[in-house]
Amino acid sequence: MKVAFLYPGQGAQYAGMGRELYERHPEVRDTFAEASDVLGYDLSRLVFDDPEGVLRLTEYAQPAILTLSVACHRLLEARGFTPDYGAGLSLGEYTALVGAKALPFAQAVWLVRRRGRYMQEAVAAGEGAMAAILGLSDDEVQALCREIEGVEPANYNCPGQVVVSGQVTAVRELMERARAAAARKVALLEVSAPFHSRYMRPAAERLRPDLQEVDFRRARYPVISNVDAAELSEPEAIRRALYRQMTSPVRWTEVAQKLAASGVRLMIELGPGTVLAGFQRRIDRGVRVLSFPEKVGLDDLVRELEVFSG
Repeated sequence: MKVAFLYPGQGAQYAGMGRELYERHPEVRDTFAEASDVLGYDLSRLVFDDPEGVLRLTEYAQPAILTLSVACHRLLEARGFTPDYGAGLSLGEYTALVGAKALPFAQAVWLVRRRGRYMQEAVAAGEGAMAAILGLSDDEVQALCREIEGVEPANYNCPGQVVVSGQVTAVRELMERARAAAARKVALLEVSAPFHSRYMRPAAERLRPDLQEVDFRRARYPVISNVDAAELSEPEAIRRALYRQMTSPVRWTEVAQKLAASGVRLMIELGPGTVLAGFQRRIDRGVRVLSFPEKVGLDDLVRELEVFSG
């Protein structure tokens, strides 16, 4: 039986996340200090207090989530635990690559800050949108997208939950058609741009030279790609996948299925929120998920991993 470490994406952040870990563990404080040196501002103050309310902005949210998730990973690593696989939702894929030693943490902080800025600036404010469609199948949502110019699937989160992305008017029209098709719930997401769609092409092109500057290395264990659920290990394959990820839908259902088919029976969600655990309950209840630090403390998690690993 194998273990996978999972890492959340944008939207999981909230003011105050990770404060208790920061106060108790030097590994966490060191991780935040390293990120602050790269960013040029006090990340811990922004995350714990968010005095100006900027944590909701992509440029700030992405480094914050990355840093807390890496800190959680380092706490387990310092106690001798290494997973068999890593995977992360969108931004979380960068965290997974840091955990697998394929991407140095300082370079990851630099990269995701720029990535967040490019994504935020790719489409003028108010012109793009994303919406979650619950209760329709992937095929039904895809059919609606084919009927409406300017909107496309962006995230296949779990069976019965697809996120669409595109122009505001097109997204709103799809929402109305989804309601007419008896969708259980339709919700406009609070995001600053239509992520994981063709409208992120300008951001992808701006990111391309930055990806070339980064010192990617061979992953210590495979990271499952958002783009096609393939195993990523080699530097050039990683670089291509991160470029493609900008304009391609996140196929999280396939990622989770790939992990289960590879023998994973325990997943540890590292970072803010419990979104990935919720997805997994819809994908495959036969795989256990523990969310740290949201639902399980460090001591209990270590005991669980010790029992699991024998």
